[in-house]
Formats: sequence, structure tokens, C-alpha cells
Amino acid sequence: MNHVNWPEKTRELQNHHMDSTIWNDFQFRDDDIIIGTYAKSGTTWTQQIVGQLLFNGAEDLSTAEMSPWVDLRVPPAEVKLPELEAQKHRRFLKTHLPVDALVFSPRAKYLYIGRDGRDVVWSFYNHHANANEFFYELINDSPGRVGPPMEPPPDSVVEYFEGWFEKDGHPLWPFWENVRSWWAIRDLPNVMLLHFNDLKADMPGEIRRIAGFLEIPIAEDKWNDILLHCSFDYMKQHGAQAVPLGGAPWKGGAQTFIHQGVNGRWHELLSDEHIRSYEKRAVEELGEACAGWLAGQG
Repeated sequence: MNHVNWPEKTRELQNHHMDSTIWNDFQFRDDDIIIGTYAKSGTTWTQQIVGQLLFNGAEDLSTAEMSPWVDLRVPPAEVKLPELEAQKHRRFLKTHLPVDALVFSPRAKYLYIGRDGRDVVWSFYNHHANANEFFYELINDSPGRVGPPMEPPPDSVVEYFEGWFEKDGHPLWPFWENVRSWWAIRDLPNVMLLHFNDLKADMPGEIRRIAGFLEIPIAEDKWNDILLHCSFDYMKQHGAQAVPLGGAPWKGGAQTFIHQGVNGRWHELLSDEHIRSYEKRAVEELGEACAGWLAGQG
């Protein structure tokens, strides 16, 4: 058998949202599924897909409750870890960590979803601009925050993009290292890379590809239900089951969290200089192959 160099955790990542130390005490099972993204890249959509595959197209599946963001620092580890241990179904869990801040299990299966950084920013701006008082209480005022608090966003999405680009992921967490770390392990036998654009272009094909990778037999008599329940319209209408805390941290609730699901809105507002700078930086940070993949070029 060929030797595999499995990733090793080398650091912790802690901020207003995340605390990577929780993974240090997490007890993996052989069939765990870990769904990773930078953020706003199709995480909730992929969680919905995996939940629908595992539960044969069940109606109103409480995906957010069943598939929590493990490294979100609320609730604290002493609450979250027992809850995860108590789950009886095949676990499908969410992370926004880069690989080197994540405890990596050769026994688990990992799905990583990529999306053009400019689309990520446009999606997160809506998410951030509609955050309510409860949102800021959770991430800024709950015990254990490391580093500065998260401030309200500027009025302009272009200004938001500029801050994110110039300060590498501000006010979230570094972008390039996240993508680069997952791209580097794409050939491991228990890792599959997905792209937001591919899910939009051929959701049925991508769902079947995910099912094959996760070794989940598809109940063909439930196939149409699975497709319906993974559609954007269904998820928006049933958002309280799909999004964290039922959407309570956002003005307008879950339907604000599941906003438009479209790409390319930045074309109308970013200048040619913005676009050239982003594309140049992407190649410098990721290399041509990964930068092309992230931009949706295959």
C-alpha cells in the first residue's frame, strides 16, 4: 500500500467567529463527513445536499441543527462536543478552517466547496449588512473572543471588497491560505473538491458525484424529492431548517441568509483596475491552475 502523507495540524485559528481548538478534543467516527469552505461559497447548499442524500429526500429536514459549524465558538466546546457525540445518524459537519488549523482524520470524508472570491465578498456583504443586534452579541460579546470585535460594514459593497482584498479577508479571516490549503490536498483519497458554479450548472450531476464519493446509495424513488429539496427556491422557502439558529441573527431571518445565490454581481461595480488586481493576486497566491479553478474555469 502506498504511504499517504496525511495533513497535520500546526496552529490554532481564533477570532470573533472561530475557535479551532475544539477539533483537538473531537472524537472522529469512521463515517464522518466534513464540509469545508472559506464561507459564502455554497456551504449551506452542500449541507442540504448531503442531508437529503443521507435521509432519502426527507421533507423539512433540520439541516442546520444536524450539521453544525464545529469551529464556531458559540456554543462553547463543553456544550457542543457532547451534543456532537450524542448524534446517532451519520454525522455531516461544517468547518471554515484552513487545513493546517484543522485536525484531519484519514477515516473521515471531506468535501471542500470553492467559489470566486469576488462572489464570496458580494454574498457576505449581504450577510454582514443585514446582521442584527443578536448577531453582534453572539460573536463579539460571548466569552472567549480572541482579537478585535467585528464592526458593522461600510455602506458600500465596493469599499467592503477593497477592505477584504487589501487586508486579506477582513473582516472575516484570510482567504487565500484557506483555498490554497485545500487545493494542496485535493488528491487525497478522502477529499473531494466541488465548485459553486458546477453546482449551479448541473446540480443533479454534482449530487450524484457527491453520493458516489460518500458511498451513499441513492434512493431512486426519492430522486425527485432530493432535487426539489436542494433547489434554491425550496431552501429559501424553508430556510429556518437550513440556516444557523433559524436565521435569528439576521434582519429578515433565514430568507436574508439565503439571499440570491447568483454570481457575477461584482461585474457592474468593480473597476477594471479592481478586477485586474484581484486576478493577478489570485495567480500569485494560488498558482495558475488553482486560480483558474476558483474562477470557475474548470
